[in-house]
Amino acid sequence: MSGAGRASGAGRPSGAGGARERLVVIGGDAAGMSAASQARRLKGPDELEIVAFERGHFSSFSACGIPYWVGGDVPERDRLIARTPEEHRSRGIDLRMRTEVTEIDVDGGRVRARDVDSGAESWTPYDKLVIATGARPIRPDMPGADAPGVHGVQSLDDGQALLDTLARTRGRHAVVVGAGYIGVEMAEALINRGYEVTVVNRGREPMSTLDPDMGRMVHEALEGLGITMVNDAEVTKVLTGDDGRVRAVATEDAEYPADVVVLGIGVRPETSLAARAGLPLGAHGGLLTDLAMRVRGHENIWAGGDCVEVLDLVSGQERHIPLGTHANKHGQVIGTNAGGGYATFPGVVGTAVSKVCDLEIARTGLREKDALRAGLRFVSVTVESTSRAGYYPGASPMTVKMLAERRTGRLLGVQIVGREGAGKRVDIAAVALTAGMTVERMTALDLGYAPPFSPVWDPVLVAARKAARAVEERR
Repeated sequence: MSGAGRASGAGRPSGAGGARERLVVIGGDAAGMSAASQARRLKGPDELEIVAFERGHFSSFSACGIPYWVGGDVPERDRLIARTPEEHRSRGIDLRMRTEVTEIDVDGGRVRARDVDSGAESWTPYDKLVIATGARPIRPDMPGADAPGVHGVQSLDDGQALLDTLARTRGRHAVVVGAGYIGVEMAEALINRGYEVTVVNRGREPMSTLDPDMGRMVHEALEGLGITMVNDAEVTKVLTGDDGRVRAVATEDAEYPADVVVLGIGVRPETSLAARAGLPLGAHGGLLTDLAMRVRGHENIWAGGDCVEVLDLVSGQERHIPLGTHANKHGQVIGTNAGGGYATFPGVVGTAVSKVCDLEIARTGLREKDALRAGLRFVSVTVESTSRAGYYPGASPMTVKMLAERRTGRLLGVQIVGREGAGKRVDIAAVALTAGMTVERMTALDLGYAPPFSPVWDPVLVAARKAARAVEERR
């Protein structure tokens, strides 16, 4: 149907004068369905009609769990689904699966959607709109990048496609391109599947969310699993066989055999739809919103999740940080506001945690290069400690790196790499960053202590003491 075709719900009265309003949600995962669910809690079906569009086969799923499903730690795909389409519909949300929104008519207050399977199109008017289109895996512009056997991993559909490829593939060589969170998690998943895995990474060390000195420990852990790490290298092409399927990847210096390739380069905000509608985008390609998650300059349009940029509370700059924790919070804020309440999302400090085998990796706040880019003068300290009292059984080593502003002593960032009990300690630093604490104030934090859980001086507080001394010496 063309743009002049019949509009679904055309002629429906607007929300003025007590008539029922319509909230349209684009995207059926964390941010979109959290917004829809929260709006429904605040307003019943007689006051607010909610229509949601999702182009995939699944709603409200955990993308973060996909590597663990692929690797076999999570035995069933459906365990990653928090709420099915049927459950959403039973709560009064008209969730239309396999339906892709192809156009937003901002002036006309309507969206055009296409049934993915039949191709049929129709327009749906809205009084309020939520854009939660997520992010898309970065697929490099190079020969062979779209060949069969090359996979991005962002949705359950992507994960299923990868598992289908693994089931059909006779060879046992896998190449992971990129060594960020998804890259290292997928490398471990493929090792668990019995593949010989090579990770090609253009950075000095894996996990570019860490400083290179901390990333080196991740490098050693990956090699300890039997993974071949190739750093300071960039894939220039994907080589294919006579059947058109991937057979290897090439860098400027070498070729690496591959029966399957997983792209772990990262993601970009999926904002092509918003861009065509003339909505404001930031430097990283994400939608720009105010504190209430309204798209700037548009009273009745909200956006959240991986398609938006957020305020970094430490640097004061806008960043794109695609995490499910943020997406769910965005959805709660959006749903509250769309449902007639009031809520805000103040920003983030950039907290993330992951693991490679039993090595836990965590960070929050700024890396050294982030601080330099923001024009901050800082001190940086690193300490070695243990997860428990040294004499208590099971104590394991832990490395904590801490950055503080040179003049004020304000905490700027923390990175932690260690074994069991290391990763979640980053939450101490996340709270301190959000509160704007100095490292001197952190040393007085009244943290829980017992030998099975921590040394007398928790490793984070040991780092804070060392950072406070460094600040005092360089004032």
